[in-house]
Amino acid sequence: MPLPKEKKTQVIQEFHRNEGDTGSAEVQVALLTSRIEQLTNHLQTHNKDAASRRGLLSMVGQRRRLLEYLRRSNYEGYVALADRLKIRRKS
Repeated sequence: MPLPKEKKTQVIQEFHRNEGDTGSAEVQVALLTSRIEQLTNHLQTHNKDAASRRGLLSMVGQRRRLLEYLRRSNYEGYVALADRLKIRRKS
């Protein structure tokens, strides 16, 4: 279940560093967070959908790795992004 194009462009516009930025770690984390929220809602209704659950776990792991990279390279940006997305973070 991909994100709708309008939602994806809205997230990219909100979290991009500069014009034309679609692949920075911040944008990737924001897009993954949107997809994770969407899949979580789907799995609350369809709790036996094991394939979607596996995809969800994969996305959560990818987001965790990207957040860890941000934490190491740009701690202030990491804290700001985690607060904006309401993600629990390591201290």
